[in-house]
Amino acid sequence: MNIRELTAAILLFSCFPALLFAQGQPQQTARPAPTPGQIYTFSLQECINYAYEHQDTVVNANLDVKSAEYRVKEIVGGGLPQINGGASIQDYLKIPTTLIPGEFIGQPGSFIPVKFGVKYLSNLTLDVNQILFDASYFVGLQARNTYKELFVRNYKRSRIDANVNVTKAYYQVLVSDEQIKLLDANLAQLKQQLDQTTAQNKQGFVEKIDVDRLAYQYNDLQTRRENTLRLLALNYQLLKFQMGMPIEEQLVLKDKLSDVKMEETAADLNTDTTFYRNRIEYNIFETQVKLNEYDVKRSKARFYPTLNAFGNLTSSYQNNNFSGLYSSNFPASYIGLRLNVPIFSGGQRLNQLRQTQITVQKSKNDRDRLKDALSLQANAARINFYNGLQTLNSQRKNQDLAKEVLRVSKIKYQQGVGSSIEVTQAQTNLEDADNKYIQGLYQALVYKVELEKAYGRIQ
Repeated sequence: MNIRELTAAILLFSCFPALLFAQGQPQQTARPAPTPGQIYTFSLQECINYAYEHQDTVVNANLDVKSAEYRVKEIVGGGLPQINGGASIQDYLKIPTTLIPGEFIGQPGSFIPVKFGVKYLSNLTLDVNQILFDASYFVGLQARNTYKELFVRNYKRSRIDANVNVTKAYYQVLVSDEQIKLLDANLAQLKQQLDQTTAQNKQGFVEKIDVDRLAYQYNDLQTRRENTLRLLALNYQLLKFQMGMPIEEQLVLKDKLSDVKMEETAADLNTDTTFYRNRIEYNIFETQVKLNEYDVKRSKARFYPTLNAFGNLTSSYQNNNFSGLYSSNFPASYIGLRLNVPIFSGGQRLNQLRQTQITVQKSKNDRDRLKDALSLQANAARINFYNGLQTLNSQRKNQDLAKEVLRVSKIKYQQGVGSSIEVTQAQTNLEDADNKYIQGLYQALVYKVELEKAYGRIQ
């Protein structure tokens, strides 16, 4: 887990539990003033697209793809002619002395010191090397596209992760906003009831304790709304963080909860038996298996001989006077072939080959194991989604029932056949039903995202 993912997790787990259970502030309380900066009005897809371009994990993964392209060009360049030039100049402070047998000048049995050479020497050289046959190089050429493919798929995985994180954060903001709407509705009707009860108390129709109960409940709901508003601002910051957007920018969301089609998510899931091939994790493992198989080919290629062509062109300048050093040139050149035949290496090449073969088998085993793990994950995601959807529908019904119970309790109380405690309890039950509905709503949305990811529908 990188620093960004760890920070996001800390933010998410620190704010979300309080978000689910917070409720709070009167309807007339103003929301926090927008921070200065550019205003973006984005749908969910536009937030995701923004993350593709600005989220640093995605950006870095894209840079890795470009780096891989340069690496491929580097591999290809190894088979092109390698040309190097050189230049040197020497000043012999003392010219080397060579002893020659005295027989050369009629003095047998002795050695005569003779100085060969000149004081100044300069060489200009040009070396050329060209691979004619190298099996390892040809295997590298075959593997270059697979090597790049690994980074392309890692880039795709980073996009999928960004998509999932942004979507969850977007839904969290929508759910927080929905929670505030529910709180506003509860506060409005509770304020109306408090005003009516206060007026009745002044007229002597109800006791003071009935007013106090409603005032306590109203004040508690105000505090919860205030807490939720602060968490909503934090959720906006978390969304911008997941998008790679500076938090000082102003973000407005286009989409509504009603735009999310929950039932369509699970369509045709049971008929999709090869979904794991759409999972980027499986694709990455397949690419890794291919690369490991190329390692086997490369190890086998070390048993083959290599053939290289080479050539050299040298211009040599010699003189005892520096001013006339480059007045005379003594050129030399040659070309040749170099054949290298591997004969015996103490078993190193053979053992390297066996190691790469074992690595291939292990990577295939891991790939097959991953297939089973992805199937299990998909089944769990499908069950969680169905359970979450059923729970959400149940919470909606309970919410409607709680509203009806509160309505009837208030009528009975106004007609004098019910108690204020009954009304207060009904109000508390409605708030609890709203809270559970918010929890169920966000959980169902999270299960929806995880289900789409598990079946490889997020690309």
